[in-house]
Amino acid sequence: MSISTTGRVLVTTHPFGEIDRDPITLLETEGIPFTPNPFRRRFTEEELAAMIGPYEALIAGTEPITEAILNKAENLRLIARVGIGLDSVALNAARRRGIAVTYTPSAPSPAVAELTIGQMLALLRKTVAVDHEIRDGAWHRRIGRRLALMTVGIIGVGRIGRLVIGHLKGWSPRVLANDLKRDPDFSKQSGCVWTDVDTIYREADIISLHVPLTTRTRGMIGERELAMMKPDAILINTARGELIDEAALAKTLRKRPAFSAALDVFHEEPYFGELATLNNCVLSSHIGSTTRDCRLRMELEAAQEVVRYFRKEPFAIPVPEEEYLNESAENSL
Repeated sequence: MSISTTGRVLVTTHPFGEIDRDPITLLETEGIPFTPNPFRRRFTEEELAAMIGPYEALIAGTEPITEAILNKAENLRLIARVGIGLDSVALNAARRRGIAVTYTPSAPSPAVAELTIGQMLALLRKTVAVDHEIRDGAWHRRIGRRLALMTVGIIGVGRIGRLVIGHLKGWSPRVLANDLKRDPDFSKQSGCVWTDVDTIYREADIISLHVPLTTRTRGMIGERELAMMKPDAILINTARGELIDEAALAKTLRKRPAFSAALDVFHEEPYFGELATLNNCVLSSHIGSTTRDCRLRMELEAAQEVVRYFRKEPFAIPVPEEEYLNESAENSL
């Protein structure tokens, strides 16, 4: 496939400027030529390696930006990540090459938090399963459960985890929380109880993951952890697919029909695996951040960082030093 490489900015995220044209208008108004994503899907590593050479700035999605990619990016000076996750970017390799990295950590959080609550309610009330039954000609008035009477475990109490806990206050369930950093003031304000992950696995009716993908969190939910959970527990993942052993989850869902899960993220996307055959698993296509307002804010904030680069202005949201240190620590394990 022959693709022109005009412009100083390569846009790899998709969609971009489709929900609202403001990010494109901003680049055009500033006279910044750019190349839109020609595939209208996530780039592969090979595709990005073939295209990245001429560009100074990258408005990036979740495609892998590895050290091997950066070795071919001789002109690159900025990676403006659309979104919050940084596991796809070789941060320290970028720094060594003088490439700045920015991101949009707050923009997607409200949408992901709301989807998380929606999936809790869908699984508690079995709305997806009932919808399928009606379409198949069956009419079963399934008995569900109320969120107010549940124990909810939140693993990862950052931007999104805190929003989820805030939303839960309206139902007043018991909330167990786990994070590397415990915030006593937040627990007083929200009513959550800090605890260890094993307690959450054993006691929570609903377990929701909101941690970044790191060496420590990769595969954090496997056979051991699933076996600890209640027979009718609900597991929700709107963070990163690699947090869960998908084969172990599929095995659990088959053996324990009262157990259920909702996944918005997967090891490989698009997802066409075994979980799609199981009625007690609700799947969505990585739509956590894709509400109109949040998607626009993500794209616009990334485009604004590109404008700041060409104006030689300071970036608004550079990746914090802590993220570079975390990557170094993970690589040393």
